[in-house]
Amino acid sequence: MDKATKTQLIEKYARAKGDCGSPEVQTALLTFRIRELTEHLRSNPKDNSTRHGLLAMVSRRKRLLAYLDRENHERYLSLTTELDIRRK
Repeated sequence: MDKATKTQLIEKYARAKGDCGSPEVQTALLTFRIRELTEHLRSNPKDNSTRHGLLAMVSRRKRLLAYLDRENHERYLSLTTELDIRRK
C-alpha cells in the first residue's frame, strides 16, 4: 500500500481530523491490505508465510469489528456495509 492510498483511506474513515487510530480507520486499512494479500495468494498459492500474516490480519480485523459492534452497533453496520465485509 502506498502512502497516498493510506492517507486517502485515513481521511475517508477518520472520525475527526488527525484520527488514525479509531477502529474504523484500522479496519479500513486492514481490509485494503487483506484484499491485496488475497490477490497475491491467488497467483502465489505456496506462499505460506504470507498466508500466515493474512490470517493474523483477518483475526485482528475480526476483533476490531467485535469491539465496534459492542460499542456502537450503528457505526459497525455502516462500516461493514461500506467496506463490503460479511457480518457474523
